[in-house]
Amino acid sequence: MGRLEDHVAVITGAASGIGAACAARFAREGARIAGIDLAKPGDTGGWADACAAAPETAFFEADVRDEAALESTVGEIVERFGKIDSLLNAAGVSTGGAVDELAASEWDRVIGINLTGTFLASKHVLKHMKERRSGSVVNLASIEGLEALEQQAAYNASKGGVVLLTKNMAIDYGHLGIRVNCLCPGLIETPLTEVLHMEGLEAVRRKFVDFHILRRAGQPEEVASAALFLISEDASFVTGHSLVVDGGYTAGRRLTEPPL
Repeated sequence: MGRLEDHVAVITGAASGIGAACAARFAREGARIAGIDLAKPGDTGGWADACAAAPETAFFEADVRDEAALESTVGEIVERFGKIDSLLNAAGVSTGGAVDELAASEWDRVIGINLTGTFLASKHVLKHMKERRSGSVVNLASIEGLEALEQQAAYNASKGGVVLLTKNMAIDYGHLGIRVNCLCPGLIETPLTEVLHMEGLEAVRRKFVDFHILRRAGQPEEVASAALFLISEDASFVTGHSLVVDGGYTAGRRLTEPPL
């Protein structure tokens, strides 16, 4: 039997990237998957893999900034699946710019999806988890929620907010048997980071990669394995934790080339 037999997992940002990889990973462990995204998933990739592996899947098109739509969607999920065991908040976007250069609309978009979206999805799922007095929530933060990076004012602020929101939720719901943790990935090869492959950014990407002690970018599946641990009973005594999955980025910096 898989680690998530008879488990219902709700995943925002499920159409691509880390969210889709988590859907596929959880499905292989026996979970039933309810995916939420503003974009429809493609015919290949993580969501398609989840559909092939999971006992049951359902995809709901909704914007995580739209509270009414989220409340309705969560209600549909509970009606269809009967319960919600876990929530993975993986919906996320990025933008570039220092504070004086950043359009207020871009600030609102990034904060709205990354932070407010995490709050809203959690708000309506937690209502159902409270009734059952059990559940696990995993929020996608970032190493950029722990350390700042130039030209990333909105993204840094949103992910730093997710880290502290996670701790607050862990405190508020722990007595009900609900665990809340977050993941802080480093550079992961997803549609969100494809911009670093653009012409003219080769040197920037190489430098960013080299800041990771393992000297490579991560894969969505590697984050999905960490997410699986946090939502599963293997992490039954883990809550309020920010699990770093960053290839050593936050460990520190080398000043010399490593020996061959």
